[in-house]
Amino acid sequence: MKLWYSFTKELKLASKSFYFYIELVFAVLILVIVLFVIPENFNSTTTEYVLLDMPDSAAAAMEESFLDEDLDGKYENTEIKVKKEMIPVRLIETEDRMVYLVENEDDLEKLADSKKQLGAVIRMDESGNISYTYYLQGYETERLKNLYKVIHNSDMATLEAALDDQEVRTISTDYTVVSDRVNTMPSLLTFNGSLMGMFIIAAYIFLDKEQGIIKAYAVTASTVWQYLLSKTLVITITAIVTTAIITIPILGGSANYLLMLVFLISTGFFASSIGLLLSAFFDSMNKAFNAIFILMVMILVPAIAYFIPGWEPFWIKFIPSHYIITGFREVIVKGGDAGYVLLLSLCFLVGGFLLFIWANARHKKCLTA
Repeated sequence: MKLWYSFTKELKLASKSFYFYIELVFAVLILVIVLFVIPENFNSTTTEYVLLDMPDSAAAAMEESFLDEDLDGKYENTEIKVKKEMIPVRLIETEDRMVYLVENEDDLEKLADSKKQLGAVIRMDESGNISYTYYLQGYETERLKNLYKVIHNSDMATLEAALDDQEVRTISTDYTVVSDRVNTMPSLLTFNGSLMGMFIIAAYIFLDKEQGIIKAYAVTASTVWQYLLSKTLVITITAIVTTAIITIPILGGSANYLLMLVFLISTGFFASSIGLLLSAFFDSMNKAFNAIFILMVMILVPAIAYFIPGWEPFWIKFIPSHYIITGFREVIVKGGDAGYVLLLSLCFLVGGFLLFIWANARHKKCLTA
């Protein structure tokens, strides 16, 4: 009963708190960004600026080869603004490329430099030999540069035949394709649903410390663990509400909401316990700034790796947010690996329980110190 009383009291206080409304506004802001800013699928079309420096007959033949891939079979005369200058171009648009044919090399260099896109000059000498000059941006990998060299020093027919002869085997077909918009959800749910509570609960504790509320528990019948757990329950309720605000309009009926609830409670409890422990070692948010900053950086690294599939160093697996992201990835679609999510939930519950015991002992020590 004491825990229930403490929880209801904290819930009423939280509903009047500034931090409570920050979480709600932040959730609505995420929803608006995902629905109206992030596209359903990111555009993978590349942009190229090309100059055909060759006799008119050869240029016309090469343009025809470009037009064969154009969506409507004809190019569009248009202009591109570079600073105060309008550069005339002819646009050829295919399914995966937008090729702008320019009239001279000066214009090509200006476009490649200002638009930060690939520029290429295709030249033909008097003997009919073709050479290529590329305007790169400087961030291209050596692998890409070497690829350009290989392509233009090999017979294209031979390369195409070799590619056609390549045997491609699909390792697994047991997966669900999701849109790029939905693919952003695991990282967003990790921060808003689970890890946001770590900072909010620390802010609540610091505020109570400033007002002397925690000290009052030393002379009351209530125990410190009841006070800390009531704070955690309030944060959990808030996380469930804000997560529902984000997920239901975006995911609709595709997510496994029951599994998401289990995972959200366990990860939220783990993150809240970290926040409780953090608040036990500092007296104010200002004094805890360095520790909070380090935690934020650690949390961000797995999110970066999530959006760069080719980069996942082994040490990322020692950061808990990596597993929170992968767990949410399994619950956003039906047919996700429920066993994996339940195992993670159990691990986070055990970890959160151990951290909670440590935080409780530390807070009790501070009260009697």
